[in-house]
Amino acid sequence: MPIDETLAGYSNLAFKTAWIVYTLVLAMLIIQYSSRGKSKAEERELVAAGGVETPSLVGKVEVGKVADRPSRPLAERLGNMAFAVLFVATGLHLASIVLRGFATHRFPLGNMYEFITMATAAGVVTGLVFMHDRRYRAMWVFLLAPVLILMFLAGQVLYAEAAPVVPALKSFWLPIHVTIVSIGSGIFLLSGIASLLFLLRLRQPEGEESSNLLGALARRLPDARTLDRLAYKTTIVAFPLFGTGVILGAIWAEAAWGRFWGWDPKETVSFITWVVYAAYLHARATSGWRDTKAAWINIAGFVAMLFNLFIINIVVSGLHSYAGLN
Repeated sequence: MPIDETLAGYSNLAFKTAWIVYTLVLAMLIIQYSSRGKSKAEERELVAAGGVETPSLVGKVEVGKVADRPSRPLAERLGNMAFAVLFVATGLHLASIVLRGFATHRFPLGNMYEFITMATAAGVVTGLVFMHDRRYRAMWVFLLAPVLILMFLAGQVLYAEAAPVVPALKSFWLPIHVTIVSIGSGIFLLSGIASLLFLLRLRQPEGEESSNLLGALARRLPDARTLDRLAYKTTIVAFPLFGTGVILGAIWAEAAWGRFWGWDPKETVSFITWVVYAAYLHARATSGWRDTKAAWINIAGFVAMLFNLFIINIVVSGLHSYAGLN
């Protein structure tokens, strides 16, 4: 069927608008992040100096007068606004995927542009599910930054025009295999960020942050235990998804190429990535490994994921070279 250029244009517009709105959200969250970090530091200085709130004045209101409520700081209002606008950006992001599918009359996962669009959307949606609580608000700065970078690369470097897929991808396995892998990859993005921030929190414990840049970054983050649990919970979800995607890919390979496994570069690195994440889950449950060692293994797994996505797809030639690049 011919490509619907109108819907393809709307898909591109939704993608670019989502990127702009994500950038606006990130800017507002950074303002809140820096401001709240400063106010916390000032509160600690007051407590250290012996500043005590006078209890006799608390709750006393003159008869017939309503107590004035202190207005919320601008930075906090921006943070609340950013979280609301985030849903708009996510809706536009998902709309770009749906419109791309209708424009091409296929599942929109035939090249790297479409894969990264799906993976980043999965990462943001996962964040909305696991980080809806207010205590995770600061973590959105660290999640949206790589999402914006990946979307920029997808839109400017890896972009492919809406077109039919190559004959090798014309299979009902495409929406099954690639969707599962892309969603798992997006969830692993949040898991890797949580482990990175966990390592930062271990160096900057809550209430003992230093006055340097690392201390300023850590001051607004949840405690180390909360970050470690977030990394573990998201990996628990992504690991079976990614493993299922690898298995289904092997079944597709048998149908397409007559063998389940041929040690193609993509297959090999995918298997290595799965083993690294399995090692993380094992280390996370092993005494003496569940702190920094397990976190570093989790980060290594995400690095392997990125290597598989960019280096294997673009640099290394193999049976899975469907980047869609000219």
